[in-house]
Amino acid sequence: MSLQNLREQRAAKAKSLSELVEKKDWNAEKDQPIYDQALAELDDIDAKIKRINEANEKIAASYAADTVVDAAQRVARDQKSEGSRLFAKWIKGGDRALTAEDWTSIRATMSTTTNSEGGFTVQTDVANTVIDALKEFGGMRSVATVIRTASGENMQFPTSDGTAEVGELIAQNVTATDLDISFGARTLVTYKYSSKVCPVPIELLQDSQVDIEGFIRQRLVTRLGRITNTHFTTGTGTGQPQGVVTGATVGVTAANSTSQVTSITYASLVDLVHSVDPAYRNMGNCSFMMSDTAVRQVRKILDGQNRPIFNPGYEVGVPGGAPDRLLGYPVVVNQDVPVMAANARSIVFGDFRGYTIRDVMDVTMFRFTDSPYTKLGQVGFLAWMRSAGNLLDTGAVRAFVNAAT
Repeated sequence: MSLQNLREQRAAKAKSLSELVEKKDWNAEKDQPIYDQALAELDDIDAKIKRINEANEKIAASYAADTVVDAAQRVARDQKSEGSRLFAKWIKGGDRALTAEDWTSIRATMSTTTNSEGGFTVQTDVANTVIDALKEFGGMRSVATVIRTASGENMQFPTSDGTAEVGELIAQNVTATDLDISFGARTLVTYKYSSKVCPVPIELLQDSQVDIEGFIRQRLVTRLGRITNTHFTTGTGTGQPQGVVTGATVGVTAANSTSQVTSITYASLVDLVHSVDPAYRNMGNCSFMMSDTAVRQVRKILDGQNRPIFNPGYEVGVPGGAPDRLLGYPVVVNQDVPVMAANARSIVFGDFRGYTIRDVMDVTMFRFTDSPYTKLGQVGFLAWMRSAGNLLDTGAVRAFVNAAT
């Protein structure tokens, strides 16, 4: 069966399963076995899709040099993107491969003119591609507020919590009571990240049929995406960004019970949702965030009518697609959220737009051709980026803490 057929089959099964869970006359004795069987079938289809994707990736990697389609696609993309054309040219040949006209074009389309020997501050369209790719890692960038600034000094964001402030009822000719508004501040501190050096054989650089720009960009973006997502999720805030899990206020702490050391109950999930103020929930942007192992746990939970509270989503990319939902809210899988264990903050819930990620300027790429690499027939590549992250709206997200024992 083709990959497309499998995806269509999965979408149809997920849709029918969603309709089953949402129907009013749920019958646990009759419908639960159907639900369990459908979930098992979905898992089987997912496994088949994964195997096909992995096989396709291996084939593409093995025969990349002979794949004319890749070369044609590369040319097509270059024709539409001056930045990509120049970036690919620089990757293959370095600074000397770019003409004076090329450098003029680069400076005309960059947000900065900073360049140095062996360095290339990528153009805006290339930088946007990098940032878009970073969204694929971990989940934080897909739900947080992301901004870009031209400089990296600390940014102060004023805060004010007025949820406890109320007016008053007073009699005639009575002086109104004073009540000052209290303000605070949250800071976005910028940190510098490196991809670590990526050595590339000169054979790859010389082979025009290989999409070497895409290969290098993907590898370096993967490295930057992993480290920044980890810090945006569980960063300590000392010498690194404060992660959303670290900065979130505890909404629910499970009572000591072996059932909630490595799991969570339906009641605790409900309490977690209601620990977030309705003002946030009513805006329609709240979601759960957890690791894949936590998703595995919540998929087994039933409500008071023995109805599953987990509703599998349709496959992304298929018409009508939607994310998995839990208690009616989307589920974001983030592998950097701690797995369920004693005292672990294993699930967070809320409006993650309250977490702000700040990218400073554009990504800078460096190309190394000094002797340590030349002796090995390699060219080294290194990407730098500067980013910040902090939960600026501390009321927007709440955390669930597993039981201690």
